[in-house]
Amino acid sequence: MITSNIFLVGPMGAGKSTVGKQLAKALGRDFYDTDKEIERRTGVSISWIFEMEGEAGFRLREQKVVDELSRRKNIVLATGGGVVLSEDNRLALRSRGYVVYLSASVEQLLRRTNKDKNRPLLQTDDPKETVKTLMTERVPLYQGVADIELRTGEQSIQYVVSGLIKKLEQLDQ
Repeated sequence: MITSNIFLVGPMGAGKSTVGKQLAKALGRDFYDTDKEIERRTGVSISWIFEMEGEAGFRLREQKVVDELSRRKNIVLATGGGVVLSEDNRLALRSRGYVVYLSASVEQLLRRTNKDKNRPLLQTDDPKETVKTLMTERVPLYQGVADIELRTGEQSIQYVVSGLIKKLEQLDQ
């Protein structure tokens, strides 16, 4: 029986929201997504916030949402790809539950995000180079905060979720 909160970190396109929803369902928990929560609270898209307030403004909003949601009990939380940039976020996640780093190859991330216009950091002339740069910067932070690292590849969501539950149960013993 897993008793701790579960927080999913990783790059955009790694499957945090998809895996998180199924994991929460399998465990009978509430599911939250930091980006969706920010959009719900503000009534505007993440892209709009980036455009109007810049990345710094968005990160402040994200930090408040992470702090508040991570204090709840029995939740699964999917975070935005840059959540680990904030030391406050990393501390909140580490101290309030299990952190799972979902990783994927650059090619998989690009394939999963290439048609999504709601990814402000990928609206560049060279999304592949952007993803590589983000990964170089963020992978050490993901790995540093994670209790578990799980690669999402071509396997089914059910396979990923059942494997993740087994790993979480081992941690909880």
